[in-house]
Amino acid sequence: MVKQINGFPKSAKKKKRKISLFDLLIAAFMLLVVVTTIYPFWYTIVVSLSGVDKTSGIQLLPNKFTLDAYKLLMDYELIWTGYKNTIIRCAVGTTLGVLLTALTAYPLSKKELPFNSFFTNFIMFTMMFSGGMIPSYLLVKDLHLLNSLWALILPPLLGAYNIFIVRNFFRSIPVSLEEAARIDGASWWCIWWKIILPLAKPVLATITLWILVANWNAWFDATIYITDPKKTVMQVVLRKISIENSAADMNAIMVRMQKGASEVTSKSVEMAMVVITILPMLVVYPFLQKYFVKGIMIGSVKG
Repeated sequence: MVKQINGFPKSAKKKKRKISLFDLLIAAFMLLVVVTTIYPFWYTIVVSLSGVDKTSGIQLLPNKFTLDAYKLLMDYELIWTGYKNTIIRCAVGTTLGVLLTALTAYPLSKKELPFNSFFTNFIMFTMMFSGGMIPSYLLVKDLHLLNSLWALILPPLLGAYNIFIVRNFFRSIPVSLEEAARIDGASWWCIWWKIILPLAKPVLATITLWILVANWNAWFDATIYITDPKKTVMQVVLRKISIENSAADMNAIMVRMQKGASEVTSKSVEMAMVVITILPMLVVYPFLQKYFVKGIMIGSVKG
């Protein structure tokens, strides 16, 4: 007699799936993608920790381990100035951007809103056409925002794409929740703040990540609107050191290299600067990643 386990014959074992050549090819391809994605980051870290130049070849470990490149940058005043301004820009710009995006998207999610189509098409128009660099500069200049962090925060505050993503998510929320709150005497402000926003955490986390990364990586507007070194941002400092090889910045660093950190090379300093710049985003992303896929899928499909 065949023994039964949970109503099924014991002999009916699950068959092992054979690994085909196609599976091996897919696994090899994915391994190649992972390696080519991770290695540039690893190479950057390795070179930043090296004390000897290596002109060619693959480098997996530091040639001569040293933290002097990071010590030099920590003593460089412009690094801290750029960090401070970038953090202020990201904190204020992201907070205002998310709140204003949600505030704009909520009334647009109501089909009974008067002139809803007009406002929607007007916002969509800005996705296809822009005023251009010169009119934008003249506008910022006339508003007396030059050499101010507000010149970096206010112009990109609202994005049409983000508004539509949040609007579509709001439309997926059952209307019955709002109707019940209205019957209980809640105002539209109360409904938006206490009901809609808590339910919209996935999509709000998604656009928070987008706006945060956009503000952190932005450098072009700072090169146009900011001329005071005390108000520059981190990405501009990185560009001066790593790409433009600004004479003033490199000389200031090389002087420190000659005084106490003779092991450090200019390449190590450049790579250390890159690591310092991207590290905060690598720390923040895991906390928002769980909302990312859910928010973008619902926000894109619904409505």
